[in-house]
Amino acid sequence: MELNEKNPTPDSKYGEARKFDPTFKGPIHNRGCTDVFCCILFILAILGYFAVGILAWSQGDPRKVIYPTDSRGQFCGQAGTPLEKKPLLFYFNILKCASPLTLLEFQCPTTQLCVESCPTKHMTLLKAYLNKGEQEYYKQFCKEGVDFSKMSAPEILRDGLCPSMLMSSKPFTRRCLPALSTMKGGVVVVGNETIFDNGEGEKVNATDFLDASKKSNVVVEARQVAMRIFEDYTVSWYWILIGLVIAMVVSLIFIILLRYLAGIMIWVMIVMVILVIGYGIFHCAMEYRSLKGEPGSDVTIRDLGLQTDFSVYLQIRQTWLAFMIILSIVEVVVILLLIFLRKRVLIAIALIKEASRAVGHVMSSLFYPLLTFALLALVIAYWAITAVFLSTSNEQVYKVFNTTECDYSRNTCNPETFNTTNITAQCPDAECLFAFYGGETYYHKYLILFQFYNVFLFFWCANFVTALGQVTLAGAFASYYWAFKKPDDIPANPICSSLGRALRYHTGSLAFGSLILSLVQVIRVLLEYLDQKLKAAQNRFAKFLLSCLKCCFWCLEKFIKFLNRNAYIMVAIYGKSFCTSARDAFFLLMRNIIRVAVLDKVTDFLLFLGKLLIVGIVGICSFFFFSGRIKAVEQTAPSLNYYWVPILTVVVGSYLIAHGFFSVYAMCVDTLFLCFLEDLERNDGTAERPYFMSQNLLTILKKSNEDQAKTVD
Repeated sequence: MELNEKNPTPDSKYGEARKFDPTFKGPIHNRGCTDVFCCILFILAILGYFAVGILAWSQGDPRKVIYPTDSRGQFCGQAGTPLEKKPLLFYFNILKCASPLTLLEFQCPTTQLCVESCPTKHMTLLKAYLNKGEQEYYKQFCKEGVDFSKMSAPEILRDGLCPSMLMSSKPFTRRCLPALSTMKGGVVVVGNETIFDNGEGEKVNATDFLDASKKSNVVVEARQVAMRIFEDYTVSWYWILIGLVIAMVVSLIFIILLRYLAGIMIWVMIVMVILVIGYGIFHCAMEYRSLKGEPGSDVTIRDLGLQTDFSVYLQIRQTWLAFMIILSIVEVVVILLLIFLRKRVLIAIALIKEASRAVGHVMSSLFYPLLTFALLALVIAYWAITAVFLSTSNEQVYKVFNTTECDYSRNTCNPETFNTTNITAQCPDAECLFAFYGGETYYHKYLILFQFYNVFLFFWCANFVTALGQVTLAGAFASYYWAFKKPDDIPANPICSSLGRALRYHTGSLAFGSLILSLVQVIRVLLEYLDQKLKAAQNRFAKFLLSCLKCCFWCLEKFIKFLNRNAYIMVAIYGKSFCTSARDAFFLLMRNIIRVAVLDKVTDFLLFLGKLLIVGIVGICSFFFFSGRIKAVEQTAPSLNYYWVPILTVVVGSYLIAHGFFSVYAMCVDTLFLCFLEDLERNDGTAERPYFMSQNLLTILKKSNEDQAKTVD
């Protein structure tokens, strides 16, 4: 449907159309503070956020997620401590780590010590006791104060001062685990031995150590993957930065070309997106074909299960088939949308051309996303650091561990006074070992509330920063639109002026809008948490109800974002409160619902294709570089554990960079869209009430000003 319909008739259902006001020249300068109560509430919430951060930083200890802890809760290898030169954790009896208790409480029920190096040979306590030359070597794996000359071997074992045996081990994730290997025929060995004397007169098979090692390491498998990813970042961070700089340069070049060649660039962008997705389909098909007949390539993803080495998935055909199907669906959807919206695309291109002119006259708007990125990075960093300190601010909790039945099993205990209690008399083999981090103080009882407050303020602050950017850009582009003679009537430094008005008068309105959005987002997070908890439940009605709630709140979030965005435009122009601005924006859009469907969403789709094109170009280049597919730079590419780590980082970073640049265009289009809707309601093209829109938009709408001489494109 073309945009040549007459001005909409005022409808009381959606309010009355704007009246002509000869004094209106764009964003109102004479305005007052809005939503003061929300402004005060936001300031108090920020002060409370700082208080929570200070409290968390005073109580938390991030070392708990970095260093392994011994049976007394001390950190192995921590600088500035007596254990600085003992970075590895040694288990007295690794076989006890095969107990289900390891999975439940994340702690092996055996004594653990920090040591300088792992044992390199098999030896029993009795053998070391009888050979004085081996005693010093054995004592480094015993508790402090062990004296072989004053205590017998049975007494040492009874008091749990030394392990009953040592075996050849290797450091893995800062833990000493048996040096397991597999010989021909699948025989598991440690060193060159398959059977061991445990020092207590029993024989142990090396296969038993294999299961114990896996169970003892189940808690740190995720950490191991994280460490490999961290290693990849340490050797590729500068290449990632180069990739992000390239993405920024490509985005900037694209925006500049869009300023002068909007029509051509849009069509080039559409064709390039189709070609890039098409190449992705071709590449997946070639990979799928090349794996035909390869050993193990026909294994399904379901049979493969969860693998820490993600490159394994790229060696099976089903992975590439899935990628090919997904890309094919995206390709078909894009082509069908372009076919059915071809007339709308022509109209949207004209609006993007007008937005290009506005951006050209307000070039500082292209650099404003850098401020938004910096503020968002600050918010994310504060939230992450506070979350880590909160999660590590628990105290050490010790529990009773024993191998036989005991009434005190897994009760809390005090390691300093444990040997003087009746527990050791009733349970001779019981030990008071570090179990986990917790606490009984008021701070620890309400720790979950502090975590929730941290998450909620993160959403509120992040949405506030986004809202501030939207109001600032809206005010600047509204100044451009309502300047009758462009660029002569455009005020100087429109970005700075708009930012100053937003912070001085409308902090409360921004806080109000971002608060509403944050509440919905937090509810969505809670619903996702409940969904994870109910996955194992058999109550289908609860699952169905939860799915409906998730869908409803997702739709509500999208609607609130749309409403907030247009409300902020009205706040920037008229300086009214958030609720009043939201109502005016909503009624204005409803009075022009056909134009909204034609222009607003089609331009959003075209700008999304631009972001997709930039991400696709940078992503394909990074894939060929980091995967070593380019022979010319094969030696230059870093050696990686997972080459998808820098690729994914570059892709996500490229999207954020492209989104930052294109968000300026999107905000410009939305602002100009609302302004020209009001322009149509306020004015009629006569000499007394001329249109403020450019000649290009007048041509599209098949309208004109009577005095064309006053219209400056």
